[in-house]
Amino acid sequence: MSTPLLLQALAVLGAAAPVAAGVTVLRRRRAGAGQGGREAELLAKIAELAAERDELRRTASCDPLTGVWNYRHLQLTLDQEIERARRAEATAAEPRPLSVLMVELVGFDGLVAEHGRSRANGMLRDLAQRLAVEIRSCDTLGRYGGEEFLVLLPDTAPEGATQVAERLCWSVRRHRLTDRHPGEPADPEARSGLTAAIGLAVLPRDGAHAAVLLRAADRALAEARAAGGDCWRPAPPGEPVLGGPGASSVPGKVSPGPGEDSLTPHATTGGPRPTGDRP
Repeated sequence: MSTPLLLQALAVLGAAAPVAAGVTVLRRRRAGAGQGGREAELLAKIAELAAERDELRRTASCDPLTGVWNYRHLQLTLDQEIERARRAEATAAEPRPLSVLMVELVGFDGLVAEHGRSRANGMLRDLAQRLAVEIRSCDTLGRYGGEEFLVLLPDTAPEGATQVAERLCWSVRRHRLTDRHPGEPADPEARSGLTAAIGLAVLPRDGAHAAVLLRAADRALAEARAAGGDCWRPAPPGEPVLGGPGASSVPGKVSPGPGEDSLTPHATTGGPRPTGDRP
């Protein structure tokens, strides 16, 4: 090849090298941008799946009618609180009290007969949310079954539990009619006519296991119901307290509620709650 042709060929190759390098860089940038876009899509999908998981967990733990915690969540939370109380008793000088309130709405059947099931259920939902505001964020209110609710009060001695019981009785008694029919005149003083019968049991005085504690609260509820409602009663002496130094450390299991299967061992509702410790 003659010298002029060789020089021309070298010149062409020299000019093509930067172009090829630029194309390579552009391709790499495009590939990097594409990979970054895919990573962003994957991160967004992961966040979406995490949000759906959290929503499923919340839904699985909430009562669909009232929006407060359901029976299963009550069962698991009670077992956890009893185990925490046991650990505190073994390591601390002062015991860690746990109070349980079993609340029944007296007069709900009459409400259904007068206003119909749909409207009565709406009142039940509204009242459940109202009761949830009367407890602390560390407390747990859940629907135990039908028109019965269970309130778990950790770090609460009998004196503090009685204050909560009286406040819940007052809230139910003062609850107003809701979900009026179209055209129905509004009466701001109209009440639902419901009252609360509440049974109170305290760990470890009334039982050291979940099942025993709940039986004690149920006996107390029966006495409050027999008294006509709109009152609370402490657990009467009855079954011997299970537990003590030689007792098994395995928490007792809550007996199944209406329509529930027995579960093995985990509904404070949202919204503002009173804060502070109780005696």
